Amino acid sequence: MSTTTLPNQRELFGHPIGLFILFFTEMWERFSYYGMRAILVLYLVAETTEANPGLGWTKGEALALYGWYTMMVYVMSVPGGYLADKLLGQRKSVTIGGILLLIGHSVLAIEHLTAFYAGLVFIVLGVGMLKPNISTMVGGLYKQGDVRRDKGFTIFYIGINLGAFLSSLIVGYVGETYGWHYGFGLAGIGMALGVAQYMWGQKYLAHVGNFLGASTQTSEAMDAPLTKVERDRIVVLLLSFLLVILFWGAFEQAGGLMNIYTMEKTNRMIGDWMVPASWFQSINAMFIIFFGSAVAAYWANRKLQGKTATSLFKMIIGLIVMGTGFFFMTAATAQYEATGSSAMYWLVLAYLFHTIGELCLSPVALSYITKLAPVKYASIMMGVYFAMTGFGSKLAGLLGEWSQSLGEMTIFTGIAATSVGVGLLVLLLRNKLEPLTHGVEEQEQ
Repeated sequence: MSTTTLPNQRELFGHPIGLFILFFTEMWERFSYYGMRAILVLYLVAETTEANPGLGWTKGEALALYGWYTMMVYVMSVPGGYLADKLLGQRKSVTIGGILLLIGHSVLAIEHLTAFYAGLVFIVLGVGMLKPNISTMVGGLYKQGDVRRDKGFTIFYIGINLGAFLSSLIVGYVGETYGWHYGFGLAGIGMALGVAQYMWGQKYLAHVGNFLGASTQTSEAMDAPLTKVERDRIVVLLLSFLLVILFWGAFEQAGGLMNIYTMEKTNRMIGDWMVPASWFQSINAMFIIFFGSAVAAYWANRKLQGKTATSLFKMIIGLIVMGTGFFFMTAATAQYEATGSSAMYWLVLAYLFHTIGELCLSPVALSYITKLAPVKYASIMMGVYFAMTGFGSKLAGLLGEWSQSLGEMTIFTGIAATSVGVGLLVLLLRNKLEPLTHGVEEQEQ
């Protein structure tokens, strides 16, 4: 099929300009979200009597809230996607989500427990409206069969992590040094910038994300039953989502258990200066910025050479690589038990492997959904994907809680062994699953 752009699209660097509008919108949304995430559990466990008082919760209580919060943030993508498909369209849904996020982060800046909980609720609702729909809009910028789609999602994904990288450094430093609520408020400023530039760039998005009910498609066509090909493709998507749950259940230890481990048990001294614990949340994003294009190019070249480079294969490899990274955390805990502290390089190595795994799975999964999901259910299926991410985040919180009784070494080693083992098992089953896609990726050129 042709790889030319859809009608009325202008290009920049070989991609629709709309991609870069969505890039910066998501960059600022992730700046706000990951900035808040970097300091959330640290704020919860910080003593109430310090110069920068937190809530004084136990680690178990903090990790429990972290699990529920990160789950609900993504589970709400299901109703967010449903509303977009059935009532609003994706473009309007992103606008509403951005405004809700702006309100939520602004409320978090108020030093009151009620404001804290209210802010979290607004953020949950805002992410639910924005996250599945902005990702679906990226897919809508490309025709079916356009080989640039995966590269476009990788560029988009780099935007996500540019925001995450900057926020972990800036919001993390402000929160730890000047006050947790100053950090929360700074995250809100980032979201305001995201909403402003999204509204400015509407002229480049006028042809995507519109409500299908207002289009030339008839209601009868929308209500038509799924074909066998569509049903098979949905089955593959749902099965691949099991990998997603396990992946994020492991990966989201970064903001929870690994974050607390960094603060309490890692030697963070460089000379006379102590590296803020929240800064380690930026390592993953930094690696994605550095290696994102290289990983995408590797898979593209592999496909040109006629080697296996299907989306499902990439996702399996991503799970295995990410899981391998937790063996470095096993080494860190062994060093801590032997000497009373662990070196920073164990965290850096773990985050490196987590990043390579993430680049193989996460942007690929987003692209995979836009290839396989029927158009009329595109946002709902994207919402289901993010709901699976949410269930993975809840699993991450549970694992963090269990570490209080089982020990960190047991949890880190168990995560590593389970991720690698399940990845190898699904790799053996891949040849039975991929025919259910009915050659959708073979059409790319």
